Amino acid sequence: MLEDDEVQILRLLAAGQKDESVARVLGVSVRTIQRKIQSMQRSFGAASRFQLGAISARHSLVD
Repeated sequence: MLEDDEVQILRLLAAGQKDESVARVLGVSVRTIQRKIQSMQRSFGAASRFQLGAISARHSLVD
């Protein structure tokens, strides 16, 4: 299961926000956002950020 901040990251990315913007919203570093995205990619078996987004949408994790 995803943590609340991971869901928020996916939603912000799906809305077209860049890593820098997501980091500002969550009050963390850009590197933290990049690490969380990489971790989610590994968890879902996604080869890319795009594929992570597609998997997230398919599982209704993002609107």
